[in-house]
Amino acid sequence: MDFGWDGEQAGFRAEVRAFIDEHWTRGARRERELEPWERARAYQKRLAEHGWLTRAWPKAYGGADASYFEQLIFAEESAYSSAPTGGQGADRVGPTLIIHGNEAQKQEHLPRIASAEVEWCQGYSEPGAGSDLASLQTRAVRDGDDFVINGQKIWTSGAQHADWIHVLTRTDPDAPKHRGISYFMVPMDTPGITLRPIVQLHDQSGFNETFFEDVRVPAKHMIGEENRGWYVSTTTLDFERSGIHRIAAAVPPFRRLFEFARQPDSAGDGRRVVENPVHRLALADTATEIEVGKLLGYRVTWMQARSLVPNMESSMSKMFGSETQQRLARRGVNMLGLAGTLRGGEPRAPLGGEFGTYYMSSVSLTIAAGTSEIQRNIIATRGLGLPRG
Repeated sequence: MDFGWDGEQAGFRAEVRAFIDEHWTRGARRERELEPWERARAYQKRLAEHGWLTRAWPKAYGGADASYFEQLIFAEESAYSSAPTGGQGADRVGPTLIIHGNEAQKQEHLPRIASAEVEWCQGYSEPGAGSDLASLQTRAVRDGDDFVINGQKIWTSGAQHADWIHVLTRTDPDAPKHRGISYFMVPMDTPGITLRPIVQLHDQSGFNETFFEDVRVPAKHMIGEENRGWYVSTTTLDFERSGIHRIAAAVPPFRRLFEFARQPDSAGDGRRVVENPVHRLALADTATEIEVGKLLGYRVTWMQARSLVPNMESSMSKMFGSETQQRLARRGVNMLGLAGTLRGGEPRAPLGGEFGTYYMSSVSLTIAAGTSEIQRNIIATRGLGLPRG
């Protein structure tokens, strides 16, 4: 399998880099007075005008009928610069609607995602249904042409800035747990939806608790068939777990750590961190893992380009990328010593306190989008054909 880039793809990569440098790397500094989420939305508008948010989508829905590998190149280069790529609308809601949505839903939602008009968040996990997601208890009860939703979701990323939420509910409490589930799209300004931010270890609030109290949603906003939403949601999860961004996101902090390790220690004996054999091996291990992770991500895209379904492969890519980032964060803190645990703003914090924050934020990486244990189960049962239990 050849993962080399032809001339056209190499040219596209250079074009993406130039765009990011102009509109995000330098543009972000020009707009530094904006809140981070406002800056991200403004940048995504520029991406939409350029046709890059949904480049591999069909033209009829706002895409360019481009190859999956062009979309991968865009995502990879964006991750190298921590630049937004369209959020959940572009990477999971839109692709799910293309496969499972009806034509009215596609016409209503896909062009608005492609033009960066709306932000989405995901209502899956609940306080009592995380890894065992099919045990969810949020109820949706039919009332004429509507459903009325009551319940609670947790770990809702970006809900405080989202316009819509895609949410799993139980519509048949008497059915086997994987069958009585229906999948809805709900505007976040619908009466009855309230949020409570969750402050994380690194003092940021990316996650939220989301409460539904007599939330009325039209039946036309259901994705797929009633009581068959679980099987639609597994498509969404495959899209969520695939992608190059998790492993690509490890590249910038690794490069900064590597350059730091090569510098003489002016406060000590002048030796470089990289001269320590333990740290040398840790750096070599991380460099190797990044290359392996890239190939796992490229494999997923290769399969998608051939209309194959990368189920086990998506889980492999997600798990390996998440765990590589956790290992990198831990190795970085160990290399930097006690000062490496300091956060940004501390004058003695090496690398601006990046790795102290990275270490804490990386805790959630092997939980979000499905725990590593869940991914291993998928690899074992669906990939290797091993028995359950």
